[in-house]
Amino acid sequence: MRIPREFELPGNDAIMRKEGKRLSIEPSPPKSLLAVLDKLTPIEEKFPPIAELATEPADL
Repeated sequence: MRIPREFELPGNDAIMRKEGKRLSIEPSPPKSLLAVLDKLTPIEEKFPPIAELATEPADL
């Protein structure tokens, strides 16, 4: 059995909780930035050199 499309939750994770005879399903809270960064893999690509920037003062 599938959940009807209008009841779909964002993301891939959810929290399920039984409250008496009621089943409560809610989206899991967003993960912390540190948890997300911890799962990233290093970039192997070499970046091109960056030209020297002007060191003269600029009028803003």
